[in-house]
Amino acid sequence: MNPADLPPELASGPDGLMDAVRAIAQGPLAAQAYAIDRGAYPADIMKQLAATGFMMWCQSVAGLYMQASGNPALTGERLQRHMRGETLGGTGMSNPMKSFAQIESLLLKATPVDGGLRINGALPWVSNLGPDHYFGAVATVESEPGREVMFMLRCDAPGVTLKPCPAFSGMEGTGTYSVQCKDLLITSDDIVADPTRPYIARIRGGFVLLQCGIAAGIIQGAIDSMWAVEPQLGHVNQYLEDRPAELQAEFDALVARIMKLAETPFDPSNEYFIDVLDARAHGAELCLRAANSALMHQGARGYLMQSEVQRRVREAQFVAIVTPAIKHLRKEIARLSAEEMPA
Repeated sequence: MNPADLPPELASGPDGLMDAVRAIAQGPLAAQAYAIDRGAYPADIMKQLAATGFMMWCQSVAGLYMQASGNPALTGERLQRHMRGETLGGTGMSNPMKSFAQIESLLLKATPVDGGLRINGALPWVSNLGPDHYFGAVATVESEPGREVMFMLRCDAPGVTLKPCPAFSGMEGTGTYSVQCKDLLITSDDIVADPTRPYIARIRGGFVLLQCGIAAGIIQGAIDSMWAVEPQLGHVNQYLEDRPAELQAEFDALVARIMKLAETPFDPSNEYFIDVLDARAHGAELCLRAANSALMHQGARGYLMQSEVQRRVREAQFVAIVTPAIKHLRKEIARLSAEEMPA
């Protein structure tokens, strides 16, 4: 979001986007963190920031879908309202990404009808949702083998039902629901891509790179929490592995690599995407190491449920399993690397 779009009380305060985001994150967001852990969905803060943590990626990638669609019905006022944080959206691409990697089958089915496509099926969990939200999804057209259509699915459309998911250890407060579609009508105004795979090949780099921000925040926060106890516990923490200075150096090098990759997010080559996947995997693995090391550095105080260190351990585990999970990343790197090898 632009600083000019901030609430008046913030617009008159710190200058610059990062200062404005920091003011919200360290103020009202920090105050709600424990409640969010237990299921509170921070819609008011989302609309101030246009996003928070994992939901930042959901919101950003939903905007990417619309922006790259080339559909005037999605790139006009709908996209502008989304970018301003006036409306919120997510991504239902976990199942399609696994399908494209031959891990599972597409769960949404489409049938051509007068006026568009009729969608049936269910997605087990989609995040950053609410009754008036929307998200990107993909359905296979059963009557036309090989044809897949991507579209923006509105949660308030007739035929759509949101059902609460079981409680997750690190995803409460993310607006995550099971989405069921029964005879949902999709029109041309909702279409993101048809066919889907060439479009996915174009945006896949940006899709994955945007997730690196989730890992970055957790890693830096974990390192900062290690330094926080250094004056009191440094005399014994010096015997631990993954010390903060070492982790910071590795993290800084990874950030520089990711920022270089972010200069060309629409590079369609397999070589580029392998580098993106490898950077994303490195981020997930470093996330796990940093969060676990922060817990070791903080000791018992980091094991309290209200501790930010304990929260980061759970969030790091999420970064490692959210699509594409580490195992999914490694599978894709192996597959794409085989394609790049000369015969």
